[in-house]
This record gives sequence, structure tokens and C-alpha cells, in this order.
Amino acid sequence: MKYLNEVNLKEKTVFIRADFNVPLDQNRNITDDTRIRAVLPTIEYCLDEHAKVILASHLGRPEKGGGDDDMSLLPVARRLSRLLHKEVKFAPDCIGPEVQKMIKEEKPGEVILLENLRLHPGEEKNDPEFARQLMENIDVYVNDAFAVAHRAHASVEAVTHIAPVCVAGFLMRDEILYFHKSMEDPARPLVALIGGAKVSSKLIALTNLLKHVNKMIIGGAMANTFLKAKGYDVGKSLVDDKLIDTAKALMATALETGVKFYLPVDCVVAERFDGRAETKITPVQEVPEGWVIADIGPATVTLFTEALQNAKTIVWNGPMGAFEMDAFSRGTMAMVHNVANSFALTIVGGGDTDVAIHKAGDAKKFSYISTGGGAFLELLEGKKLPGIRALEEWHQQHQEA
Repeated sequence: MKYLNEVNLKEKTVFIRADFNVPLDQNRNITDDTRIRAVLPTIEYCLDEHAKVILASHLGRPEKGGGDDDMSLLPVARRLSRLLHKEVKFAPDCIGPEVQKMIKEEKPGEVILLENLRLHPGEEKNDPEFARQLMENIDVYVNDAFAVAHRAHASVEAVTHIAPVCVAGFLMRDEILYFHKSMEDPARPLVALIGGAKVSSKLIALTNLLKHVNKMIIGGAMANTFLKAKGYDVGKSLVDDKLIDTAKALMATALETGVKFYLPVDCVVAERFDGRAETKITPVQEVPEGWVIADIGPATVTLFTEALQNAKTIVWNGPMGAFEMDAFSRGTMAMVHNVANSFALTIVGGGDTDVAIHKAGDAKKFSYISTGGGAFLELLEGKKLPGIRALEEWHQQHQEA
């Protein structure tokens, strides 16, 4: 695909599809602007090239079209104005005569942020007509929204069939580059650290990862399914009972292919899934009847850390326990510190893991933290993301032309 720095942007109208789907508190104040800051290099490059910049994003999951103040991107426009040290004009919609008037009157070096794309049903339906209206008077389309690259939406996929020029932004470039470094051409040993709640949500990723990694470390609630598959009683812990046989098959594949497979050896158990409940640390063979596993224990932290010692590349997706509750956060926090201080290339797959790393204050010690949990997971599954495929196909067609 082509990248932003490979095309002429001078005095061009540039449409940047970003991901400004940031968390807001009850007063609609942004609580974490990481995703906004991640797109700044792309925006600033366009401004340096004297382009007219149009920014577009979704926010939340509006069920219906029409205006909804709770889904407005206005707080993002205000934060962008502060971060860019210049006025970011806010459009009342993302399509229509009023928006087109703003775009036509825009001067080079100015920035307009369009209203939430998902307030129109055409966005999620990948509607060509909606895409056509988005691309009116646009010279260059830039996809810098890796976090939605796994969605075949109008502003991600359909627009590439209409826009005169289609390129990837710098954030998209970095996401692809680091994924390539971790999976396609990694420094070995390559270790996958996989956590989270359900095996079902990461089954395809686990299966694909076994073809690539030297070591597989399983933590979080998903480890319960593997422990039960080994014959351990895990009390009332969360388990994917339908995938017990699948878990057995995955462990058998690891054994056959020589992939070292690590599971917790001890755990923090609670009388009930509540941060105020009675807790204790037990070996995985001795989970009390009726109790729940809520975190990995200290012996497991030591085991997992030892397994990471000789790693050259570490890919991490999913926390080691219910870290949102302080009583069950120690396993995840300990692994954050240990991975952060390793000598390996460390790549984190967004989502809850990203939250845990920022909570621990170690974000700057990681080589790369992906902005897209779902998109990163689909890459781990070996899938070609619609947003990436669309850019590649545009480049291929225009190269041949």
C-alpha cells in the first residue's frame, strides 16, 4: 500500500479516518486521550505539507441515526484544539450541504472535525452512497484508524472505491510494521502471553499462534478452561465448558510441535467474585469447592517471568486476572512490570491489557502498544483486515493502471 509521505498533499483536501473513540466520564470529559495523541503525527504532517485537513471518526455505538448529544465528538474537537495549538472547527454533521460549504471554504493549514460517523446507518452498512457523500471534494483519503480496520464500514472500506488517492497514515504504518516484527519475521524465542476471560473469543488466535511461537503462556480466566481440561477442579470459576476438548487438543498440538505451554500453578481464589470477599492463595490443585479463581498467584508470576527470561519477542493480549478490582490486580501488575523490564521487543494488543499497563505506569517501557484490541486479535488469527485489504487493492489497481 501507499503511505502518507509518498503522495503530494500541498493545498489538497485530505480526509483522515481516525479513531477518536475515547472514554468519557458522566460529564462528557475525556478520561484518556491516548487514541487522539496517536494520530497527531499524521495530522501534523498534513498541516506541515500545507494541506486542508478533514478529520472523521465514530464514537460509541449509536443504535439509530440522527443527532445524539451523548455521542457527539465535540469534546474531541476541544481536546484536538489544545493538542494542536490551533482552532479545530467542528462540523454539525459528517455529510450534507452545510458540511460541504465548510470544506469548500477551508484554507490550507486549517482543520475540521466531522460529527460522529455512526450517527448515520450508512456507516456501519458500508453504504456506497454514504461513502460517496463523505468523499465529495476530497483529494486524498488517509486511513489512520487501525482500531476499526477489522470493520468493513463505509469510511474504512467503501470510500476506497471512490477516493482519487488512498493511503495509510503513520499510525496504521506502525501497527502493521510492529505486527510484522512480532509474527512474520520475529527475533526468537517468540513468546505469546495470552489472558482475558474466554477461550472462545481467542480460540482462532490461539490456534494460529501455535504455528508461530516458541512458548505459549496462558493466564486470566481463560486458563480455567485449560486447568479443567487437565482434570483440576476449578470451583465456580468462569469456564468455557463447551471448549474443554478444544483446550485438550490445543495442549496436545503444543506438545507435538514442541511449543512450550505454560499454565498457572497457583491462584488467588475468592469466596465470591467481589473485591471485598475473603481471598487466599492456593495451588491450582486445591481450589476450594464453590470458590472462584480471580488472579494468578505469586508462584505463577515467578514461573511466567522465568519463561520470559530468554525471550527476544513478546506478544501480549489479555490481563492475568480481574485487575479492575484491587484484590485481584497483583498478578497482572506484576507481569506488566516484568514484561516492561525485559530485554525483548514487547508488543501489546490493546484493549484491557493497554488499560492495565497505563494503570501500572509502565506504558513508556513497552516497545509498542496497539491502539486496536479487536483488530490486533484478528491479525493474530491470521485474518486480512478489510481496512488494510482495501488500501492494498487500491494501490494494486492504480499501480497496474
